[in-house]
Amino acid sequence: METTEQSAALTSRRSFLLRGAAASAGVIATGRLLADASPALGAGGLTPGDAAILRFLAAAEILETDAWQQYNELGGIQDSELPGGSGSAAYTAALEVLDSDMPQYIHDNTEDEFTHFTFINAYLASNGAATVNLDQFRTLPSSKATGAQQIGRLTNLMQLTVDTSWWTRYRSRTGNPDFGDTFPQAVPGLSQGQFPGIPRSDHDLHPPAHLQAIANTAGFHFAFIEQGGTSLYPSLAQRVTHPEVLRILLSIGPTETMHFQTWQDKAGNAPPLTDPTNGLVFPDLNAAPFGGEDFQTNLIMPEPTIFLRRTFPVCSIIRPTETDGAAMGALRALTANGLFIGQSSAFFAVLQDLATAADAARQGS
Repeated sequence: METTEQSAALTSRRSFLLRGAAASAGVIATGRLLADASPALGAGGLTPGDAAILRFLAAAEILETDAWQQYNELGGIQDSELPGGSGSAAYTAALEVLDSDMPQYIHDNTEDEFTHFTFINAYLASNGAATVNLDQFRTLPSSKATGAQQIGRLTNLMQLTVDTSWWTRYRSRTGNPDFGDTFPQAVPGLSQGQFPGIPRSDHDLHPPAHLQAIANTAGFHFAFIEQGGTSLYPSLAQRVTHPEVLRILLSIGPTETMHFQTWQDKAGNAPPLTDPTNGLVFPDLNAAPFGGEDFQTNLIMPEPTIFLRRTFPVCSIIRPTETDGAAMGALRALTANGLFIGQSSAFFAVLQDLATAADAARQGS
């Protein structure tokens, strides 16, 4: 399954394979990962639907981990907990413009994602269910910047199209995406092109405004990734059957929310600038058309908004949390983000199968 050389430490953390009865049905000639077909899975009473939801979440966490690992190698703390990179001093300094603690936060977010997918896979295996391994798709190139490992990647951080509507969505008092409402982009340029979130090579370390634009892009991308997880866990929790599986989703999900709140705060510190190499504009978010009481950059708590029915009083909530199509919606958002540019059709087939199975899960099935 491995297509690239991995360090021993990271390989051991990703060495989950399709085991037992599921192994023979894990990967077929077309490259599609089959959903677990067992009607009864272990003494824990894990239903096929619960297993499908956990497998999709494991895949999502593996993809998150791959992205965060790349950020950590260049901009996070380098230590024995997350081996592999050696850091980029110039990129790290640009990130620290957003907050001096950015390297620590990036490191800790990366470690959290590792623990999420390894735990979920271990739980699946303990119940006799197929686990998730995407190592065969580690074919995307690494950054050539000094500090990055030269290994195959699952995600592409060098051609990002970042949806920044989460900024206005969580500040809206009248709109909720669960009602079909849409929201303007905080940084319109990021949603209209393809921009690096990490230096592609050492050439991206200059001029200073270009490097700062890359760091600003990363800051908004951090929050984009984690707001997705913030919504995904409560959305899928509404479909699980086993109380222990519900406990897993209700325990991991809030950590994604903690990540999002952290990154939302840091994104607000991104300095206004124009990238001299491509014209990308980062506006002053404390000025018109934003700014004011509802849009000042130090607002990091969800503003109260409509929930369940418009006739109810407004409530401060996570949004969206609509459960129908939640997994496929998350996959589409990540794909539109540019994270998978360069991936194979087999890769997309596997993820679509996992998302379809998770969305088909119902309580008791």
